[in-house]
Amino acid sequence: MAAHLGEWVNLALRWVHVVTGVAWIGTSFYFNWLNSRLAPPEVPEPGVAGEVWSVHGGGFYRVVKYTVAPGSLPRTLHWFKWEAYATWLSGIALLVLIYYLGAGVYLIDARVAGLGRGAAVAIGLAALVAAWVVYDLLCRSPLGKEPLALAGGLFVLGVA
Repeated sequence: MAAHLGEWVNLALRWVHVVTGVAWIGTSFYFNWLNSRLAPPEVPEPGVAGEVWSVHGGGFYRVVKYTVAPGSLPRTLHWFKWEAYATWLSGIALLVLIYYLGAGVYLIDARVAGLGRGAAVAIGLAALVAAWVVYDLLCRSPLGKEPLALAGGLFVLGVA
């Protein structure tokens, strides 16, 4: 019974990861579209970088982009962060469930190396931390000021 429960948890986590990933990508596309369609407001307002008027489902929407946060904010402010958080958290949960808890099946090949589960998980975690540190250092370096060069460097590192 426990094996079946584990498979259902695995399946549910995969679907949560896919759905939240689609939501995250969708909001990213929406904001890219929104930023590319910004136009100066017809009636200039101080601190307003641009606006977009749109219609959907019979409703009219006016989205205003401010250069800095306005003096007062509404009580309800929608943050487009939960899509990314949920994708990241479900991805980490999948990493733990599939690779770390199932290290004997998915992480260790006994024909290649005689590693124990703990050592394999430690190597995996160390690789994640090391990759993050290298990425962060590259982004903060002069290479980080040149997006195309940074992308090329990261590609070469990723392929190597």
